[in-house]
Amino acid sequence: MTRNAHAVEGHVPQGPARGRRHGAFSPTASIARAIVIKDGDLFFLSARDGEVPAGAHGLGLYYHDCRYLNRYELRLAGCRATPLAATGTEGFRSIIELTNPELRIGGDRIPEENIGFKCERTVDGTKLALRERIVIQNFGLDHIDLPVSLTWDAGFEDVFSVRGMVAERRGTLERPTWTRGVLAFAYAGADGVRRTLDVHVTPAPARTDGTTAEVHVSVEAGQTAEIVTTLALHESASDDIDEPRGDRAASAADVGHGLDDACARWLAGHPELRTPSVLLQTLVQRSLRDLHALRTEQRGHAFFAAGVPWYVALFGRDAIIAALETLAWDPSIAEQTLRLLATYQGRRVDAWREEQPGKILHELRVGEMARVGEIPQTPYYGSIDATPLFLILLARHAAWTGTLRVFHDLRTHVDAALDWMDQAIDRRAGGYIAYTGSTVKGLANQGWKDSGDSVVNRDGTLARPPIALAEVQGYAYFAQRAIADLYERAGDETRASALRYAADELRGRFNREFWVDAIGTYALALQQDGAPAAVVASNAGQVLWTGIADPAKAAGVVARLMRDDMFSGWGVRTLSSRERRYNPIGYHVGTVWPHDNALIAAGFRRYGFDTEALRVLDGILAAAMHFEHQRLPEVFAGFTRQEYEAPVHYPVACHPQAWAAGAVPYLLETCLGLVPDAFERRLSVVRPVLPDYVSTLEIHRLRIGDASADLRFERGPDGMLAAKTLRVDGPLEVVTETAA
Repeated sequence: MTRNAHAVEGHVPQGPARGRRHGAFSPTASIARAIVIKDGDLFFLSARDGEVPAGAHGLGLYYHDCRYLNRYELRLAGCRATPLAATGTEGFRSIIELTNPELRIGGDRIPEENIGFKCERTVDGTKLALRERIVIQNFGLDHIDLPVSLTWDAGFEDVFSVRGMVAERRGTLERPTWTRGVLAFAYAGADGVRRTLDVHVTPAPARTDGTTAEVHVSVEAGQTAEIVTTLALHESASDDIDEPRGDRAASAADVGHGLDDACARWLAGHPELRTPSVLLQTLVQRSLRDLHALRTEQRGHAFFAAGVPWYVALFGRDAIIAALETLAWDPSIAEQTLRLLATYQGRRVDAWREEQPGKILHELRVGEMARVGEIPQTPYYGSIDATPLFLILLARHAAWTGTLRVFHDLRTHVDAALDWMDQAIDRRAGGYIAYTGSTVKGLANQGWKDSGDSVVNRDGTLARPPIALAEVQGYAYFAQRAIADLYERAGDETRASALRYAADELRGRFNREFWVDAIGTYALALQQDGAPAAVVASNAGQVLWTGIADPAKAAGVVARLMRDDMFSGWGVRTLSSRERRYNPIGYHVGTVWPHDNALIAAGFRRYGFDTEALRVLDGILAAAMHFEHQRLPEVFAGFTRQEYEAPVHYPVACHPQAWAAGAVPYLLETCLGLVPDAFERRLSVVRPVLPDYVSTLEIHRLRIGDASADLRFERGPDGMLAAKTLRVDGPLEVVTETAA
């Protein structure tokens, strides 16, 4: 069995020091079944019983890249409660149901399961507080007196420290104190920021011991009692990183006020899906609710934070792809994402942060380790693909909205991004856009597969920098062609022609030099001296999404990706099971990623392979059904559908995660064949396909430009799916194209 193969449910072994992400090196225990709640930049993860145990794990209360709370335990007369049920489907609120084991208090005996404990938790990112209301119900026939103890601890660790990186500088962790019934934790950071956590308990504790509060509960038979706690965070202002900081304390009474309707209001502005398929309806709603939970604001612009718990931050690639996946549902967040990323666009050469003029950032962090300069994410620009993806998002946003307003507003940023793409061409990698990491604390690999062992050769050796990834050349082609159309509409036909010429030249070279007959698909990458990394990998599917592939070669790619060594039954693996480096639980070398599959399916559809795209959709939907609350995680293991009845968890995968949440909405848009051209006031519905168990589906209030349409898809007696326009509001032509 290959390296890391025993890490399915335990600790993940530590990988090489450079170019690591959490999946490759986190020493924490599995968070696959953690209960997650989030609002704004504040989020909380607990175990299924509601606790945050002592030890190495990723659970706790986080804000601005800092884990404030790293321990929370509840005991009933010194005993652990028995968990019954837990849910966190609302995003900002969770409910956990517990009961008692058999208890002996003095001479009294309380039989097991006589007491119910309903723990309702709410996080409020505006008031920076976590509130818990514990309702204790006596189901027995006798009055009970019960000591309930609550224990907290706060370490104020940087998220990178939680993930296993040793902080070189630490501030002062002050001794916890009780003052007038409030437990105060405080940390004077090495970055000059003071962080505090105050714990309020009602009713007042009967006694305290260290960081433990004991509350005496007296409940008559059939009656209830309550314990309410509020954990209020405070972070002092700091000027060294431009990031809005919260500094408001909260009372127990007002935490969560106004959050109940926020998601409903947000969803009300989206197109509405109606279908008798409970599975599809549930999965789309789950995806959109998760995206709402991940919606974060910075510099006055909204974006989707990449994922909980490791990536609640601005990531260029992740924010762009999630916005791309949801353009049919909410184009406004794409515009805000573009405007936000433009404010951080590279302006100078900085080797430590891998910044270059015109480059779009990879990651921005605001925690202690970033502030003191121990990591380069301030921001860090080590992404080879965020810049062309930025241009693709801008062009696709224009196709859905029918306006050049964003293009005109960001024209200088577009020019700078295109100039950077020209400068990123490396002759040592065959004359393609390529990367060579320039900082020891940066990423060794800088495509979306950015773990240190993701780009490999057939013999298992690592590819040699500079590395030109196959899909990145496709992104460049897609960006040049799409942005050329906007230049032409803006009246700059000379620039448009030059971009199209460059794109066509790139396409010709790419299809000659990346294709490897021996493996029947495109190489994963070209490396030093133009040598191919000739392994079968999912990157070739994203090549199809971009349109750079020759049609004849596209047929070969589809056939190769749908073989059993690549298609697990749940989705397309990142790497073939026949390759030397294959590992079904290796972060990028054998796992299945929902967003990758969404883009692959779109690539299949682009070249007319509808049946294969539908198989991918069916696999991802089936996988989602097996995960808690039907929530697709960031990644899951590459074991086959035949081996196990459910997809195998990747132990430290983010959930919710933005581009995983966007995968189902994008797969649906793709398979319904929705192709907008808002400039021409047209929506094309091209060869719609859906799984056989979906007989009908309607989308209401689908917006294209300043018009909207209601569409119905219905399966006929021949099994084919037909599209019908129910309503059009505004100037819009709906054109349907059925399969031949």
